[in-house]
Amino acid sequence: MDYFFIGDPELLTAFRFVGVNGVSARGPDDTRAAFLKITQGWDETAGAFLPGTERCRVLILTEEAADWLGNDLTQWQLSGRYPLVVEVPGTMGRLEGRKTLVDSIREAVGIHV
Repeated sequence: MDYFFIGDPELLTAFRFVGVNGVSARGPDDTRAAFLKITQGWDETAGAFLPGTERCRVLILTEEAADWLGNDLTQWQLSGRYPLVVEVPGTMGRLEGRKTLVDSIREAVGIHV
């Protein structure tokens, strides 16, 4: 499994059309459970690590799901382990105050138009 998606049910359907598996997360608890399962093999319902859990290389999250994960996501990104995390806007569009990837690159390079 190379890619995995966590976010809106509508976007989950779209990602499944292109062959990306995922789960629908309707709130912080669903999101955290799915995140722990895919990154660490932890199953909250079983209360244990799943043996031989297949891990993805790229985890795609909606911006809302990323916000719900908060510090857990930040700590994971700083660890430098796979899966890499990519945030995409949800069905309601980009969240206020979020920079696009292009904006971040322009800021890092120093190009202001």
